[in-house]
Parts: sequence; structure tokens; C-alpha cells
Amino acid sequence: MKRGTQVGICLMSVVAVLFMGITNSSARRAHITPEQKAQMKHIQTIYLHVIALTENGRVPADDLAATIQPRLEKLGYKVVLSRKAPHDVEFRVKCEERKKWAGTTRSGGDAELAYAPARLWKGPACLFSYRLQGQDLGWYIETRTDFEDAYAAAQNANVPDSGAYAMSQLRQKLQEFDFPVLIATEWGHTDRLTKLLSSPDTSKERKFRILSILSEVKAKEAFPYLLQMTNDPEYAERAIVALAGLGSQAIPVLTKLFKTSQDSSIQAAAAKSLGIIGAHTGDPTITPPLLEYLNHALEHMETSKDIDFPVLTEVVWSIAKLRNEKSLKPIEELNRKIWLIRDTSPEMQKLREAANVATKMIDLDYQIM
Repeated sequence: MKRGTQVGICLMSVVAVLFMGITNSSARRAHITPEQKAQMKHIQTIYLHVIALTENGRVPADDLAATIQPRLEKLGYKVVLSRKAPHDVEFRVKCEERKKWAGTTRSGGDAELAYAPARLWKGPACLFSYRLQGQDLGWYIETRTDFEDAYAAAQNANVPDSGAYAMSQLRQKLQEFDFPVLIATEWGHTDRLTKLLSSPDTSKERKFRILSILSEVKAKEAFPYLLQMTNDPEYAERAIVALAGLGSQAIPVLTKLFKTSQDSSIQAAAAKSLGIIGAHTGDPTITPPLLEYLNHALEHMETSKDIDFPVLTEVVWSIAKLRNEKSLKPIEELNRKIWLIRDTSPEMQKLREAANVATKMIDLDYQIM
């Protein structure tokens, strides 16, 4: 294999590593028209259509609907159970003892979503989808039981009816699975998510989940809530990363946190968030503070004790995403120094990996050889 081909393959892998984690649902939903996006923004009333299928046929789904309805209503939606009632969208939930639906395409569409339907799963599952003005927009998520064989699981539980047992277990999953947050995100209702963030009744786990989502979507209304949460040690790191969803608007705040904080975890989170924004916007104001930190670290780097690994590793990853030519010499110097230090710790291995990737991403001559 020619060296140029090897380099090309290497760089493709590097790009995949760098950008895999920052691809958000807006790209996946690019085929939705502006009119449909506007309709989704104004969704208030949901027609909930739930069906339950066992190996013996269709069974009443009232218990399942009674579990789903209040969870949607807690986010402020009005839920109706009759197709004849006025509604803005049809929200479908199909729960099966043995899943018949074949799954998704190999790439693109809902295959890129978290909680996408598993192609190989044939056990009990509930499939969520929706129709806007009668049109299926290709959004599918799925929750599954902890077992695939409903009959064997029912026998182990001393329950004679495997279908009834499967539905009872799926109902429990519907109480745990956060489909309301996922569908609110899909429809662009980030205002509903920020209300959950500010509510004392929202669990810590759910707030973490919302913060992760907000890091990938632009939600201006979330800014004051996220800013406030950066002062809460319990949520600060995740809130700082979530600020990346605001794009260039968040750069001044993140830069200040990065330059002034004495907490390594806060600095590392700010560096990571700046890198995410830089990858999306190419904003040149992001590079100087990161380079300043790197240069200062190089001046004092003799042993592993001189390295703040969490911060420096995130700084290097962000520099790799920004791909500024001024970063090349410091990154090369970093590579030289960290390989001269005798250290095989996991932290050093992560830093060496980041520095190696950064060199490949920044060195244009390397890329075209």
C-alpha cells in the first residue's frame, strides 16, 4: 500500500474519532422541511396511539397508555386518546411480546439515534414513532426488556401467560425510559427541557441526561440555567460542556472559566466545550487561550508531576479540532517531551494519543504526502 493511501486511511479514522461525538440530530433531520419544523415547534396536543401485541394476538393497551400519558403531560403536553379529537401530532407506541419490526437502515436516519431499534433484538420491545400531518418522518426509538425470551422469563417468574408477563415488564420500562425528553428534543421544545432543569423535582440522573442533550442542540433559553449550574459542583462539568450547544455565544464565558478556574475538572470541561464549538464554527478566538495554556505547560514540563493530565489532554484534543497552523510547533514539542518521559500510566497514554492525532490533523504536509 502506498504511503499516501495509508495516510488517507489514517486521517479518515482520525476524523471519525474527533467528530463522532459531536454529530447532532440536526444533521440527521436535514430532510425535514422548514414548514414541518415550524409545525413541530408548535406541537401542544398529542394524540396517543398505543397498541399491544402478544403471540396470541392484540390485547388491551390501557395500562400502557395510562403509563405513557402522564409522563407526556408532565412536560406540559395535552394528551388525547381519540383520533377524532383535535391534535397536532400522532404519537405511536407499539409494544410487542416478540418484536416483528425488522429494524433500520445500516446508516443514516434513526440508526444514528441513541436508543435506536436494535436490528437483532427479537424479544419484548416498545417502538416509539410519530406522524405529523399523517406523515411518518422517520424517527424511531425503542425500549426493551432485560430478557429476550418472554416464555422462559415468564416460567422463571412462575407466570403462566408469557404475553401478560412481557407487557407488565414493558410497562415498567415505560416508567423508566425517558422518551418524553427524547421526543421534546426531536420537536425542538428545548424550553420544556430547561424547565425540567430548573425544577427541584427533576432527578439528578434526568438533569444529567438533559445537559448531555443540550450540548448538541442550540437552546438560547437554556443559557441562564446553564450559567447558574456552572456554580453547582454537582452539575458544573456537564453544564459547561452543555454550553457548547450555544455556539459562539458561549465562548466568552467558557474562555473565562478556562483561564480563571483553579479546578482542573472545570478547566478540562471548558477546554472540551471550546473544542466542540471550534469544530462547528471555526471561530479563531478559541485558539489563543488554548495555545497559551499549552505553551505554558511546555515551559515547565520535566516529569509527569508537572502535567495536569485532564486539562492538557482536553486542550490538545480541542487544538486538534481547531486545526490552526500556529499550533503545529507546540504540538510537535509536546510529542517530543511526553515520549521522553518514562510513564506508562493510562493518563499518559491518553495524552500521547491526543497529541499524535493533533499532529496528523494540523500538519498539512503530512496529509498530502
